[in-house]
Amino acid sequence: MDIFLQQIINGLVLGSIYALIALGYTMVYGILGIINFAHGDVLMVGAMLALTFIMTMMGLWPDMPAWLTLCLAIGFSMALCAALSYSIEKIAYRPLRQAPRLAPLITAIGVSILLQTIAMMIWSRNPLTFPQLLPTQPMQVFGTGATITGKEIVILLTSLLVMVALLLLVEKTRLGRAMRATAENKQVAALMGVNPNRIISITFMLGGALAALAGVMIATNYGNAHFYMGFIPGLKAFTAAVLGGIGNLPGAMLGGLLLGLIESLGAGYIGDLTGGVLGSNYQDVFAFAVLILVLVFRPSGLLGERVADRA
Repeated sequence: MDIFLQQIINGLVLGSIYALIALGYTMVYGILGIINFAHGDVLMVGAMLALTFIMTMMGLWPDMPAWLTLCLAIGFSMALCAALSYSIEKIAYRPLRQAPRLAPLITAIGVSILLQTIAMMIWSRNPLTFPQLLPTQPMQVFGTGATITGKEIVILLTSLLVMVALLLLVEKTRLGRAMRATAENKQVAALMGVNPNRIISITFMLGGALAALAGVMIATNYGNAHFYMGFIPGLKAFTAAVLGGIGNLPGAMLGGLLLGLIESLGAGYIGDLTGGVLGSNYQDVFAFAVLILVLVFRPSGLLGERVADRA
């Protein structure tokens, strides 16, 4: 029972990060109907920028509280990644809106490789140690053998607050109504006074900011960052978005949490299920097995797919 509870905790932490990344995929798809495969590498850039900021601040003001350094680094990273996503949309995707759907996909892959190469040139190809600025002391959960650390609690609570804030933004604000209108039909939204280009740019910027936050969370959780760190989480978050129903915000959140739980439970029990033939290092199998099963049996996802009108 302790192992099961521990895997549930690990799965929720991992799933909350997947959910944040998946929101970026699903917002862009909901409005433009394209898959931004460069999104995972924006995550990587966010982690690297935060690391650079933290190391600079620790050198200039070593007495600054660790939590304040981390908060400033997150804000810095989110702002720059929002600007990066805006640039990617304007330069790489906007000219291709009327192109065949394969063109933006190829462009996204090209942008992904470009970001990885630039990051490798700036920060090197070797993994870099990410400073532990949050408590790492394990605490027992309800007197059981399962444990949770302070940084995992912060990740869970921050993810929850950000997801709730995003839902409120989309459902309750004027900007959110404009985003929903643009997703339904850009031409009609423009006739109603909405500027589709502005709304699409803001959507990309929000996705970039969320990716940066997720990147810092991953780097904090695992204690390192490297130029390739966004690729696998990006693919898994895409799987989560498809699982929940790509284009559907609650679906992305649900898909992320479910994928994290499936992956964590699978990693915890795969050794017992296979008689020791496979170990926890095969946990990635579960994410992509889920993607195959969803595409075969429920292509629209658990909560339904929302497709933009691109006419």
